[in-house]
Amino acid sequence: MPARENFEPRIPGGWFVKVTISDDFDDELPPANPCWFYWGGIIIYNAPYYLMTQTLNKTITFEEFIEWKPENKLYELHNGIIVEVAQPIGKHENVVGFLTEKILVEYVRLKLPYFIASKVLVKPDDKQSAYLPDVLLLNKQNLKNEPLYEKESTVSQSKSIPLVVEVVSTNWSDDYALKFDEYETIGIPEYLIVDYLGLGGRQFIGNPKQPAITVCQLEDGEYKTTLYKDDEVVKLKSFPDLKLTAEEIFQSAYIEN
Repeated sequence: MPARENFEPRIPGGWFVKVTISDDFDDELPPANPCWFYWGGIIIYNAPYYLMTQTLNKTITFEEFIEWKPENKLYELHNGIIVEVAQPIGKHENVVGFLTEKILVEYVRLKLPYFIASKVLVKPDDKQSAYLPDVLLLNKQNLKNEPLYEKESTVSQSKSIPLVVEVVSTNWSDDYALKFDEYETIGIPEYLIVDYLGLGGRQFIGNPKQPAITVCQLEDGEYKTTLYKDDEVVKLKSFPDLKLTAEEIFQSAYIEN
């Protein structure tokens, strides 16, 4: 979802909202009829076909974020900045659903003590950040050691997180840079970046740009990355018997009518 325009309108009181107009729609964008309104103490920008990233001029702590976070929308915390998780498009969710199903079948077959969480936050230690991966695989046996799990549905330990998956959308730099660094710092053994539309920068997916999957595997505290395209079989340490090609995963975005 490459963005066409960015702007940061400021409002008296120090709040501002960053708005991104998305190209991820077949029709022309209609004329914007922006409307500012207050919700939960935050100014919200509401306009048709806009994907919105809300931020605050003043950073907050993780504890403040948890206390504030409403139940009816999804948010992440990026270095003290609240970011609303935009409603994904159908193709994005098709890929998420496909991978969730394949991973679930495999860990059930292997009788592993895993489950896939839908709203659990991943928090790096000593940072005012918290993320909601598209697919988060958790090890049930280590959750008793997670001090924030019971009350705040938050995990921070690598032993709790065998695998995370991010399906790339407009904010591709978050997946390739920000979350790459954060997941590596936590020590998550395997991180899968699925760029089914080929949106990432050329330094990540090559030139010319095309759909690609990046598998990041932890070695000596750092991620070693392997790029997969076309009919190459994606090799996962978490599930070595799961034989999916990159193209199979890309095609899962498209459901035949």
